[in-house]
Amino acid sequence: MKETEQVLQQVERAISKVIDKFPATVEANIMTDIHFRVNQETGELTAFDDNDKEITRTVIEPWINNTDDDFYDGVTSTMRKCLQKSHNAIEPMSIMKPFSFVLEDEDKEPVAELYIVDGDTVIIDPDMMPDLDKDLDDFLKHLLEK
Repeated sequence: MKETEQVLQQVERAISKVIDKFPATVEANIMTDIHFRVNQETGELTAFDDNDKEITRTVIEPWINNTDDDFYDGVTSTMRKCLQKSHNAIEPMSIMKPFSFVLEDEDKEPVAELYIVDGDTVIIDPDMMPDLDKDLDDFLKHLLEK
């Protein structure tokens, strides 16, 4: 899926609207996630809070009726890039930490964790260390054998 400047601007605008709903100057909300849902047919990108209350909605024209097999991989990449660009505004949001941004499909099924904020720790791409669980399991097994 081709990432255009128009798509980046529209996604950044949607993220900005979410950030605006949770200004740093307000007492922190008890929430754990911001859910972004993408509808492949309509091209809609909608953000919801934990209670499934809509925060913002926009239509990304190049995503309308996009049938690419790697559609969600492309959306994930674009969303992560835009979230990273906005990290200075995201981290002080008035949401109790830890919180995360999650990408879901139109059936509310999780597709990817896009961005996690946990105090001083920020995880942008959880796939950076894909074999970490296996490595930790092997390490623990090795320790227990001794």
